[in-house]
Amino acid sequence: MQPHDWSRVLAAYRTPILSRALFELTVTLIPFVTLSALAWAALYLSTVLAIGLALINAFFLLRLFMIQHDCGHGSFLRNRKASDWIGRVLGVLTLTPYDVWRQNHATHHATSGNLDRRGTGDIPTLTVREYRARSRFGRLRYRVLRNPLFLFGLAPIYIFFLQNRLPVGLMRAGRRYWLSALGTNAAIASLLAVLYQFGGAEVLIFVFMPTTLLAASIGMWLFYVQHQFEDTAWEHDSDWNVQTAAIEGSSFYDLPPVLAWLTADIGAHHVHHLASRIPFYRLRQVLRDHEVLKDCGRVTLRESFRSARLHLWDEAEQRLVSFSRARAAPA
Repeated sequence: MQPHDWSRVLAAYRTPILSRALFELTVTLIPFVTLSALAWAALYLSTVLAIGLALINAFFLLRLFMIQHDCGHGSFLRNRKASDWIGRVLGVLTLTPYDVWRQNHATHHATSGNLDRRGTGDIPTLTVREYRARSRFGRLRYRVLRNPLFLFGLAPIYIFFLQNRLPVGLMRAGRRYWLSALGTNAAIASLLAVLYQFGGAEVLIFVFMPTTLLAASIGMWLFYVQHQFEDTAWEHDSDWNVQTAAIEGSSFYDLPPVLAWLTADIGAHHVHHLASRIPFYRLRQVLRDHEVLKDCGRVTLRESFRSARLHLWDEAEQRLVSFSRARAAPA
């Protein structure tokens, strides 16, 4: 089946299921609130225990972000207004202004894998030729940006704690995005003030921060693996189309069942890019019904760690390569 045929086939899975959506929200939000309360209470017994519970809770915060993600695609509920408001409320917990993120994420879907439209909602990626053409300082800067410590340590902190406080990428796109960013900021400030008032700085440092930072780092890693794998696909605008980019440029991150559930099956990212209106709670059904999709861009948990050593797009080999392999390639 050709990539463009999949969009028609997968349209049958686009219909949201209200009971399932409410169930997924419940089994994610209640454990998140419960673990937050337990971590808070554990502070009176052991700081280490509190941090441990907060770190476990990062997975439920990540799952709330995935629900917010579905709201942004209009796939969580049939009622778009209700879906948007769920997304906005969850955006306070995920430190993500919903309307700003939704617009920038739509740009990501419309440009993913397009060499001529890089820069919005993607991981910075240079071609081998572009890297070689840079100055020594430019190459060093790119190496820093692609270093795992920066990508999965510092970058999530910058994005969720600093960048998301402004409508970056949409600064001149109208007041709607400023309202989204500033309204989310006000709600976050109010939430943090309440936590501080009743729990002191300890709750913020040992409960809020560990949960948020780990969730942000895991989310960044997932996004990285979903597009930064050796056999991904990048094309120039003249040869690019959204269906081919989806099925060849997005991975199937085949995680163990527990991790797949905690990450809301976003590992089936090629399916998501082929048909972004499919609710996350139906992605596994798509893979069961169309097993051929399990072989498209499949990356296992063990294999995924090798992706962190890939840095540059080699237009000659049509694959991501490491810095060392790029150096060895003919100029």
